[in-house]
Amino acid sequence: MSLQRADEKLKSDVLIGVGLRHQHFTEALTTPSNIDFVEVHSENFFAQGGATQSVLAQASEKYAISLHSTAMGLGSAQGVPSHYLQKLKQLASTCNPILMSDHVCFSWSQLKGQQVHAGDLLPLAYSEQTLMVLAHNIDRVQQSLGRSLLVENLSAYIQYSHACMPETEFLVRLAELTGCKLLVDLNNIIVTANNINAAQPLDYAQQWLAEIPTTMVGEIHLAGFTEVTEGELIIDDHSQAVSSQGWQLYRSALERFGKVPTLVEWDNNLPSWQTLIAEADKARAIAEQVFDDNASSRIITPETTLESEFAHE
Repeated sequence: MSLQRADEKLKSDVLIGVGLRHQHFTEALTTPSNIDFVEVHSENFFAQGGATQSVLAQASEKYAISLHSTAMGLGSAQGVPSHYLQKLKQLASTCNPILMSDHVCFSWSQLKGQQVHAGDLLPLAYSEQTLMVLAHNIDRVQQSLGRSLLVENLSAYIQYSHACMPETEFLVRLAELTGCKLLVDLNNIIVTANNINAAQPLDYAQQWLAEIPTTMVGEIHLAGFTEVTEGELIIDDHSQAVSSQGWQLYRSALERFGKVPTLVEWDNNLPSWQTLIAEADKARAIAEQVFDDNASSRIITPETTLESEFAHE
């Protein structure tokens, strides 16, 4: 799907996509699928030439592409390495993505004078200092790429005692400072609600959404997690189908934020391609119902949709 076709579709429908993982390459490229875009992890396609570039080129002919990065470490005091940014910029020029995103986290540090990567998405304390570091790094990345970035909320496993603001305030201020938009991961909000022992996790998640301005959301992620016994920590492992709470929250998110591109993630305990596509079909059915039920609901304007992204292309 070309950028023009994606743009035209977005004006009337919600773009629905899935995460494209190695085990599904063949089916994704050879079988009909009722999806609008696929998301790939940027770092898996940094290598020049070879099979991965061939897969990406073929996928780009069939679907619009979303580049989701997992190693940028936007909140790192060390900053994002120039060599990483160069590779990301080159990849973007190759596949012309409709979306580019990473996480609100840090990953880079120094060890014995060498820049090292943690190999994970490490949580930030929601403080003025980390906000400024994150905003500076996002500004640098956006200037390098020549386009707006989407930043994703993490699942919480710890609480920093020195945090001075709630997560939603931190994210809103970040978007105001940088002009970036938010990638709202609904499963992450539910996981966090359970891990902080919220009395009513779904109510917590609904309130979380209510604290985000309606124009700040550029994408929604859906996923599932492995159930645990009461009192155990839930890990955001993307190993299951979207939960019933996830679908309820998705309906609320669409009602609040409008026709936002939506991505179904499934990274572990991978199902068949058709099972994954069936999850995307559920998302599409909910979106159609929401906007059929609200025929006069707002359609996101150019300032609040991917049209602002396309202007950079």
